[in-house]
Amino acid sequence: MYVSQLRTNGALRNHGWGLLGLAEQIYDIFVIGGGINGCGIARDAVGRGFSVFLAEMNDLASGTSSGSTKLIHGGLRYLEYYEFRLVRESLMEREVLWANAPHIIWPMRFVLPHHAGLRPAWLLRLGLFLYDHIGGRKKLPATRTLDMTRDPAAKPLKSLYTRAFEYSDCWVNDARFVALNARDAADRGAVVRTRTRVVSARRDAETWTLTLKDGLTGETEEVRARLVVNAAGPWVDEVLTGVVGANDAHNVRLVQGSHIVVRKKFDDPRAYFFQNTDGRIIFAIPYEQDFTLIGTTDQDYHGNPAEVKISDAEIDYLCAAASEYFVEPVKREHVVWTYSGVRPLYDDGASKAQEATRDYVLKADTVEGKAPLLNIFGGKITTYRRLSEHMLEKIEAFLGKRGQPWTAAGKLPGGDFAATAFDAELQKLKTEYPFLDAAHARRLFRLYGTKARTLLGKATSIEDLGKNFGSDLYEAEVRYQIAHEWAVTAQDVLWRRTKKGLHLTADEAAALDRFMEDAVDRRRRLAAE
Repeated sequence: MYVSQLRTNGALRNHGWGLLGLAEQIYDIFVIGGGINGCGIARDAVGRGFSVFLAEMNDLASGTSSGSTKLIHGGLRYLEYYEFRLVRESLMEREVLWANAPHIIWPMRFVLPHHAGLRPAWLLRLGLFLYDHIGGRKKLPATRTLDMTRDPAAKPLKSLYTRAFEYSDCWVNDARFVALNARDAADRGAVVRTRTRVVSARRDAETWTLTLKDGLTGETEEVRARLVVNAAGPWVDEVLTGVVGANDAHNVRLVQGSHIVVRKKFDDPRAYFFQNTDGRIIFAIPYEQDFTLIGTTDQDYHGNPAEVKISDAEIDYLCAAASEYFVEPVKREHVVWTYSGVRPLYDDGASKAQEATRDYVLKADTVEGKAPLLNIFGGKITTYRRLSEHMLEKIEAFLGKRGQPWTAAGKLPGGDFAATAFDAELQKLKTEYPFLDAAHARRLFRLYGTKARTLLGKATSIEDLGKNFGSDLYEAEVRYQIAHEWAVTAQDVLWRRTKKGLHLTADEAAALDRFMEDAVDRRRRLAAE
């Protein structure tokens, strides 16, 4: 039934099942890049009435947007670099985004121990006072001072920390955040094509003509658009030189950030913000119930962004930095998973990677008498919605105004309930599907929100969810991700749509990959009929 519905409304083109050659259309906007900025712009634009085509050469959020520290945060440390505009905008966005997607975004308290000999207590208090008051905080709790001789937050830490500060930010499931923006854009009429590379682009007086290559089938197609947005992240300069044909492009400074995941170091639901003697900071964050996430590093990167991986020196650095604080040291053998991302920061000439601006820069590349190109440099996941609004202002200067800004109140799929109502909504789901154990129900509602009902359908027993691939990952969930979320490989499911890769064995992951290869192939053949 779902496939026939897709064929009727043309949405099969949104799922990457080959280039189907529908009737030629000139789109208003063509977006290159399926990270958070590209998907956010596509969603905002189509919601205002523009026709949009988005192409991502790999999977959604397969680059920088799944390599973050998973925070919707103001960026406390950016105050040291006088990034007041960025911090204020970020702080204002925390509660907006929490309300947009309360299933995958939620408040988290952070404990910042005062470390003698590093930043003085008065400076930390001043920074946190600004943090509390310049961003319009309404629902998130304010900063408070902790007596670490009594507070439970001191339990996993060395006894030399007698005072700490506790403040608020938010957690986000970053890769799902991208997928939900893409899903909402597609539901509103955008074409979202994954595994599709833009191999060339040429422009004339009215339009761009872009040549696309399907990474699954090898088929090629030309698409025309009045304006192109280059949201390729770490590849933004490569798009300019290799696709558009610019002579030279050196706009971004690539900075590698790496994280390690270890078995749970503490039971407290709060996260930790640790200062290091080199002036940098790291976080230690409760992760996926059974683990602790530690990161990030900051170092310049000069290789292919697709090949980034954590170095031995980074692992040693993160282990040593965390071990300065925890009673039980973090050792290399404790690491169960690592991931790295390349941040495409705007090159402002900063001498150190951690000092380079995290703010975003939007630049128009115009040639007199020819179709425009708009490029994105920098940015971070917290400010993606405001970046999108600012990009729409530039787009409207070229294409005219279509609709009003709308995303501040725009719920993302599955998030159609009050920000503070997660537990009540979860209880409703558990009542409707009593065969789910508590942990399974909570995980599904955290990932899918109210869309969990679509995934579960008419199931009345756990057996109705089909094959179990390991842990509590069932066939119904995998098929949902294939049908609704552009999942094609086990990697997409295990490390981006979920984090079940932390729980499945290599054999279970291989079985999932074989299942998905067959399921995706069948859907593609059915779509082509």
